Parts: sequence; C-alpha cells; structure tokens
Amino acid sequence: AVSATLGAATRVAPALRAARRSAAPARLLTVRAAGKEVVATDKSPAALGPYSQAIRAGNTLYVSGQIGLKAETMQFAGDTIEEQTEQVMANMGEILKEAGADFKDVVKTTILLADMADFKTVNEIYGKRFPENPPARATFAVKTLPLNALVEIDCTAYLP
Repeated sequence: AVSATLGAATRVAPALRAARRSAAPARLLTVRAAGKEVVATDKSPAALGPYSQAIRAGNTLYVSGQIGLKAETMQFAGDTIEEQTEQVMANMGEILKEAGADFKDVVKTTILLADMADFKTVNEIYGKRFPENPPARATFAVKTLPLNALVEIDCTAYLP
C-alpha cells in the first residue's frame, strides 16, 4: 500500500508543482498579510492617518516615520531642529521598546529633512543612539513634512 501511494504521489507531484507555481504569488501575499502584527504604544504619538506606528512581520520590525510630537499633547516638542530630533528619537525608542527591541537592533533608517542645512545637527543627535555599528541610512531634503515638521525618521529593525 505504501509503494502504491508513493507511486501515485510521484505521478501527481509535477501537476501539484505547476499548480503551486501559478498560485504562489497570491498565496505568499496572504501568508504575509496574515503573519503581520501591529505594534503600538501610547508612549509615542498616535498615527496621523491610516497607518500603524509599527508592523512586525516575522523577525522584522518596520517603524513608521516619526516626527517630533509629544504623545501626551500631540504638539511639537519645540520649534528647533534639536528639540524635534530629540523627540523623534525618543518616540522611535518607545516603539522599539514596545516591540522588544532597542536602537542596537535597527538595521536601516531614512531621515527626511525640511532643510538640508540641519544635516549636521540631526547627525549629532541621531549618532548618540547609534554609537557602534550604525545602521544603513538614507537622508533626503523634502519640500514639506507632515504638520510642517522639521525632521521625520523611520526605521527597520531585526528582532532576534
């Protein structure tokens, strides 16, 4: 009976492989969607639109762009690039902590600046959180940020 079953499986296998190949993209998207987990904390500002503070998918954490709002008031921490950058990094830290991560787990960041003249100042504050083995990074100057923020930073972290 076992050899008959194996023989039947061998004959059916090519047809199954072909069916899987044609169905694979849709199935992979479904698995990915089903495997994601929303990460949220009230210690960081609520999302300003239809997005999550962060999404955990497997061992990867995707933290949405953070601006310098204080969670308690939803107002900017201040009008300067220093105040807003410090708050951005604090917000990001709280989200990472909620997911069981820390800045040492961050593998990629993107920094958006309202003015590239703030690059050096942001680097000094940002660098305090990544004293060793800093993550890969891209930095862009953009025309306008949400609520006219001066800086926005997102990150991706690996969760061991």
